[in-house]
Amino acid sequence: MSNIDKYETRKKMVYEFMCDDMYVPMKIKELCIVLGVKKEDRPQLEQILLDLQAEGRITLSKRGKYSKSEIKKTVGVFTAHQRGFGFVTVEGEHDDIFIPAEYVNGAMHMDTVEITISPVTTGRRKEGKVVSIIERGMKQIVATYEASDNFGFAVPDNTRFGTDIFIPKERSKGAMSGHKVVVEITSYGKKGKKPEGKVVEIIGHIDDPGTDILSIVRAYDLPVDFSEKIMHQVQNVAKDVTSADMAGRMDLRDWMMVTIDGEDAKDLDDAVSLYMDGENYVLGVHIADVSNYVQEHSALDVEALKRGTSVYLVDRVIPMLPRELSNGICSLNEGCDRLALSCIMTINKKGEVIDHKIAETVIKTNRRMTYTNVKKILADKDAAVIEEYKELVPMFEKMEELAAILRKKRMKRGSIDFDFPETKVVLDEAGRPIDIKPYDRNVATKLIEDFMLIANETVAEDYFWQEIPFVYRTHDKPDSEKIAKLSTFINNFGYTLHIGTDEVHPKELQKLLMKVDGTDEESLISRLTLRSMKQARYTTACTGHFGLAANYYCHFTSPIRRYPDLQIHRIIKENIRGRMNDNRREHYESILDAVAKQASETERRAEEAERETVKLKKCEYMSNHIGESFEGVISGVTEWGFFVELPNTVEGLVRVTDLTDDFYEFYEDTYELVGSATNKRYKLGQKIKVVVDSADKIMRTIDFKLAE
Repeated sequence: MSNIDKYETRKKMVYEFMCDDMYVPMKIKELCIVLGVKKEDRPQLEQILLDLQAEGRITLSKRGKYSKSEIKKTVGVFTAHQRGFGFVTVEGEHDDIFIPAEYVNGAMHMDTVEITISPVTTGRRKEGKVVSIIERGMKQIVATYEASDNFGFAVPDNTRFGTDIFIPKERSKGAMSGHKVVVEITSYGKKGKKPEGKVVEIIGHIDDPGTDILSIVRAYDLPVDFSEKIMHQVQNVAKDVTSADMAGRMDLRDWMMVTIDGEDAKDLDDAVSLYMDGENYVLGVHIADVSNYVQEHSALDVEALKRGTSVYLVDRVIPMLPRELSNGICSLNEGCDRLALSCIMTINKKGEVIDHKIAETVIKTNRRMTYTNVKKILADKDAAVIEEYKELVPMFEKMEELAAILRKKRMKRGSIDFDFPETKVVLDEAGRPIDIKPYDRNVATKLIEDFMLIANETVAEDYFWQEIPFVYRTHDKPDSEKIAKLSTFINNFGYTLHIGTDEVHPKELQKLLMKVDGTDEESLISRLTLRSMKQARYTTACTGHFGLAANYYCHFTSPIRRYPDLQIHRIIKENIRGRMNDNRREHYESILDAVAKQASETERRAEEAERETVKLKKCEYMSNHIGESFEGVISGVTEWGFFVELPNTVEGLVRVTDLTDDFYEFYEDTYELVGSATNKRYKLGQKIKVVVDSADKIMRTIDFKLAE
């Protein structure tokens, strides 16, 4: 045993002695006697006590007596891992608290728990122990039912739940083996006894079309249907814009403007216009005035806040507002009079907004354009499409010009552009995936992005300086530890990051992404850079957006599908109308923190559900290609194998146990698996040919093997 090991063993022994219930505070002299420490070993005991004190495990009283530190208890939400351990998220704590499997003490996924946190040395993740379960988080769970003679079992879809649920036959609701069911948990079980439950809904058979996606909808508790009361409200909304609706609004119906969306979009909530004023561009971003039809505190408004956002799954959209509104009077359909909230910006050749006006307007879009056709005009120079939209082509050319100026200015200040290919899943009529491919991000999609970004920034800055209660979209600076790890990692590829006093400027990350552009390691370094950053969220404090390198940012442009946009439209309109008095300020100050929190939480829920449906369909798609060969790129390396990403965005694992030609060791500093005898290497960014070995729809995993 080394001297370090001996020291740590003695340190552990001293601490355990002081943790004994019989222990009373002692001076160092008394500790020496009780522990039988010899005179020559006293300096080591003194050092041990100093170390334990520095770690917060023991305290020294004014009288010179040592005792164990009082263990503080705290409350948080438990996130389970399928391997038995978990993490607890505690408000105010920088990182989640790690809970080893032996200290979970019966806690289940999403439970609110009371924990004690163990003192640790600097640089390590805090560990804790669950001491009590305050509230169970999962009251219902989606599962696959397995029938037996006199009872049944429900196997949870969520692998984090960790155990089957026993279902008495009389509580099975007639479910049969293979049925997807919603189970209400009646008993959470204890050591040696499984949880019990009852079937409250049969979603459908596992092989029925749509059951798989509907199971995810139920698992995430996504509200689907609107109540009769809400639909009655919607029926009472006017079907056409009247002269009374237009009163007091800027009339922009003679302005040339268009909507630009995907081919299958039905809720068109933003239109754009552009004309020149001398050398300056006058850009109009016109957003559907949804707040005119969704009154605060109405049943429709309460439901919209509860949903927080529309959810875009692979085979369906679960809207925040009923389609009768979002696809009807609130959709900026071609040739129809519509109410809008417009942000009209005068922008110079440097991309600076030198003047702007936010106004209630009435508009009429000239044409409903698609990304595809705008791309054909600007990038492909398609003569037939140019002829079809010839009256709009000069405006599109000026829009392309302005978008380039705005993008260049944003990049100059350090805005980070993560150009990852999003996944488009193509389904047949039965909901089966027939193709998976990356979404096309082209000149038209980027143009709309640039215009929406500048409108969001302009509105946020305006309301920040007016000091009016508001909801901002903020993105905090990354943790210095994560950036330090990223910096160490990229050094292996010959790249460096300039890190200031414990923080990095977004421009440094942008430079890094530009350097790796087109290289084998581009995808990996981009993903690791993204993972080192925090998630954006909604807040009432304007703390800036790190990823966009913007001091002011909000979400103003999508009130049909995002509640924060709808909320700030109300604030803007009250302010424009001169009604933002002290009472209204107090009202918004009292509700906006809760609105921001709800919007952030529902956004996370929607993102997770969307990801799950895509992963599910990827597994289903690849299950039809078992045994086929594909070329991909190594996108991740771990001690248990390496991940390979295919050009269609599908990712699968090659297990180290299947690499039978050598014994492979994992080198964490370089993210490589290296053969001990052959020195053969598998590393990030390496192109490789694989064969599809298996695809598991339940676990949402795909396994590859190396092609011969």
